[in-house]
Amino acid sequence: MSKNVITVGLSVLLSGLTAWGIVKSTEPRSTYPEGTAQPAATEYRTVNLAQSDYPDFTYAAESAVDAVVYVRVTIKTTQQYQIDPLFRFFFGDEYGPQTREREQQGSGSGVIIRPDGYIVTNNHVVQNASKVEVTLNNNKTYEARVIGTDPATDVALIKVDASNLPTVPFGDSDKLRLGEWVIAIGSPYDLRSTITAGIVSAKGRSIPNYDGQFKIESFIQTDAAVNPGNSGGALVNKNGELVGVNTAIISQTGSYTGYSFAVPVNIVRKIVEDLIDFGSVRRVMLGVTGGNVTDELAKEMKLSATEGVYISEVSKGGAADKAGLKKGDVITAIDGTSIKGMAFLQEKVNSYHPGDQAEVTFLRGNETKTARVTFQDAEAVNGTVAEDGSVAFYGASLKAADKDALARAGVRSGVQVVSLASGKMQDAGAQEGFIIQYVNDQAVSKPQDVVEIAKKSKRAVYIEGVTATGKPAYFAFGKQE
Repeated sequence: MSKNVITVGLSVLLSGLTAWGIVKSTEPRSTYPEGTAQPAATEYRTVNLAQSDYPDFTYAAESAVDAVVYVRVTIKTTQQYQIDPLFRFFFGDEYGPQTREREQQGSGSGVIIRPDGYIVTNNHVVQNASKVEVTLNNNKTYEARVIGTDPATDVALIKVDASNLPTVPFGDSDKLRLGEWVIAIGSPYDLRSTITAGIVSAKGRSIPNYDGQFKIESFIQTDAAVNPGNSGGALVNKNGELVGVNTAIISQTGSYTGYSFAVPVNIVRKIVEDLIDFGSVRRVMLGVTGGNVTDELAKEMKLSATEGVYISEVSKGGAADKAGLKKGDVITAIDGTSIKGMAFLQEKVNSYHPGDQAEVTFLRGNETKTARVTFQDAEAVNGTVAEDGSVAFYGASLKAADKDALARAGVRSGVQVVSLASGKMQDAGAQEGFIIQYVNDQAVSKPQDVVEIAKKSKRAVYIEGVTATGKPAYFAFGKQE
């Protein structure tokens, strides 16, 4: 019995020694001499793929979807058609060209921002609409009225007579980070309350402007799927806060191809506040002309920054001029918000009201400086040149009409009204796209002509021109005291 126990013990011991020998023989041998410091072990990063760490949009979607509405618009158009010449031969010329009205239907989305019925959407959704209807997520339908629009930012405000409506709280689009998850809510192709998800692909984006009109663009670019019908809908972060209003896509087919754009909510908030409080947008101007700082420009001008806005001209009497900014300065920040380019500058400046003050950080040579700017009303200084090159004139923004606009209107030269805000031009009946040909019987071809002639007028300003379609028109207003 004892002999068997001894045999088993020896077998276990030999097995253990054999295993130890095998392990030692397979260990990597150090190639470093004894006593030499060896490099630290390679550091590996792991990704936690636990289900709880995946992005969860349920709260954001469920809390915001009831506040996103379907907007249906009716647009009346007038068409001209010809009577058969043979019919006119027998019955007379009174049966010449005839006109008839037609109704067109369009749709989009909107976001309820106040429980008493205020809804934000896109200007292009409700533009020229004769009737606007809003359908809530619970299928209740209301007739809406347009409170105001701002074509420059493509934002519009409409209202329904209702109370205790669900809303989406405003977030802060300045705090959005690249790669942050967002969801888009709207009614693409009449598919009500559709929710798609994506990330913030870029900030401060601008897209090609082919119509020559004044635009303020600093879009949030996302890869959340957006299609026709999403316009005016909500872009929401994971907290269920409104961070943008979906506005546009870039596509060769007219459908989503991977890129969508939203107006930042910080722009939307300011536009909405103005439309509610004043009935129109009170826009301010910094009074500088410039462009993005490129690597080539930085090398040419020996600038220490490759981001920012290079000032090529400062409007005399404008906010920047009074604050001490000069040609050649590079604006890098406003109130601590980094200004990476012109789109960022437009977005930030557009968030202020007349009389607001801001601290502008800029480079002069290699020295960082700050200046305290007091923003002026765009109408306050006629002749002020905006960031896009347009000239302020009694609440309107003017530019020399380009070849396409002149061709459409059938005229050779003139000055185009590219945008309108509250002021004498709007009150007198001016319309966006109107081409000014004469001011007080004097021909004009550039905005400065309009400003100078108006300055010399002692009593009134009389303007003649044509609409965007070439129809002759005129209006007048008294000089500002």
